[in-house]
Amino acid sequence: MELHPGDATVLRWSSSSFLTPITCSKKVLNEQKHEKWRRPPWFCRAAEKIAEKVSKGLQKASNNELSRILRTEAAIKAIERKASSKKHKNLWPKAVLEALDEAIKGSRWESALKIFGLLRKQHWYEPRCQTYTKLLMMLGKCRKVKQASLLFDVMLSDGLRPTIDVYTALVNVYGLSGLFDQAFSTIDDMKSVYDCQPDVHTYSILISCCIKHRRFDLIRQILADMSYLGIKCNAVIYNTMIDGYGKAKLFELMEKLLSEMIESVTCLPDVFTLNSFIWSYGNCGKIEKMERWYEEFQLMGVRPDERTFNILIRSYGKAAMYEKMESVLNFMKKRFISLTVVTFNTIIDIFGRAGNIEKMDTLFLKMKHEGMKPSTVTYCSLVNAYSKAGKLYRVNSILRQVENSDVVLDTPFFNCIISAYGRVGDVDKMNKLFLLMKEKNCEPDNITFATMIQAYNAQGMIEAAQDVESEMSAAKDSSRVFLPI
Repeated sequence: MELHPGDATVLRWSSSSFLTPITCSKKVLNEQKHEKWRRPPWFCRAAEKIAEKVSKGLQKASNNELSRILRTEAAIKAIERKASSKKHKNLWPKAVLEALDEAIKGSRWESALKIFGLLRKQHWYEPRCQTYTKLLMMLGKCRKVKQASLLFDVMLSDGLRPTIDVYTALVNVYGLSGLFDQAFSTIDDMKSVYDCQPDVHTYSILISCCIKHRRFDLIRQILADMSYLGIKCNAVIYNTMIDGYGKAKLFELMEKLLSEMIESVTCLPDVFTLNSFIWSYGNCGKIEKMERWYEEFQLMGVRPDERTFNILIRSYGKAAMYEKMESVLNFMKKRFISLTVVTFNTIIDIFGRAGNIEKMDTLFLKMKHEGMKPSTVTYCSLVNAYSKAGKLYRVNSILRQVENSDVVLDTPFFNCIISAYGRVGDVDKMNKLFLLMKEKNCEPDNITFATMIQAYNAQGMIEAAQDVESEMSAAKDSSRVFLPI
């Protein structure tokens, strides 16, 4: 299968049919017209110069990105070192605030809290609820409940009154960690403060947390609470619930919510609703239903976006319907919809899972040739495919590529590559990668520890497996944090 235009079958962007064959009757005439025109030599030379400039521009952009990452890392480390000292109490505000902002964006919670501690020591420091809100949201994302509770106490000691945003961030912390009793208790605390009543944003975050933890039993209670306070569901809440029900394969509830959206008039379905529907049906192989709902949404006037096409490609690829997958790609090309990194990642993963290594490698080279920078998702797909195909030497090649690039490594990538070496019993390499993971400030998670324990047990290294279990328990129980109070 070739991934290029030339097929007479395309996706018709209309409400009459999802996949309708269209015969391109003017194709031959158009080809004859193109054959009569020959590019002059000056045109070719100009095209070569433009291509050269684009290549240099991409290289320069990559170098600039790497330089920015290195500067950011250096700035954060420099501020961290000063945070450990009691001398620095009148630092330049911009340097401290930028370092804090970058640490929060990167979810480096330990660095962020150290820098925040340094910030509070400065003579020019003025406590602000916005800063606490950002830190709490970050801690929620990192599932650091104890640190968030301590931070909330520090905010109170600074003489600040919690705002709606602060309370909402605290609800997010408890909700993401699955501590719904505390989350609902925080909502009750909000109700007791006259100017901090929970709003639609607070409830949308709580519902999102319930969906992520599959606590659908709590949804009705939340909706009843909203109704009592006179808060109506908006499009965000509807789409969050539809997406959650769809991923849980609760299709009846999903379609019922869609009917409610249409009847509400004020919250009509949009492209997010469309994407949730086709992902839900496509992911479990219900291709006909996926195509029918795609057509229904077009009748409602909802137009697809890039993510819609990526979902279609993934669904067809997962069902091994490669001709339809190619039709979507051809349609995108004819509509001048550029392939993104996500699109390439999706196709690479499809062929990798199918064991078509040659096609996967071709697409990976094409991706880089078109100026797309591979992400950790790309490399994870490649590593998984090579590992399953028994081509571990190719995994070594991927490691070298990553080391020589500016890709920011994350925990899923290390989990993937540790699993690859653990599967073949190369525990020495696995241990080295585990140490590298810590050097790169990527926190091991349950998947990391489980993978290593399984690998050690398979090799009969019982003591090593027990050591990893002890480290996993220590990581869970650890609550050490820098918080000046």
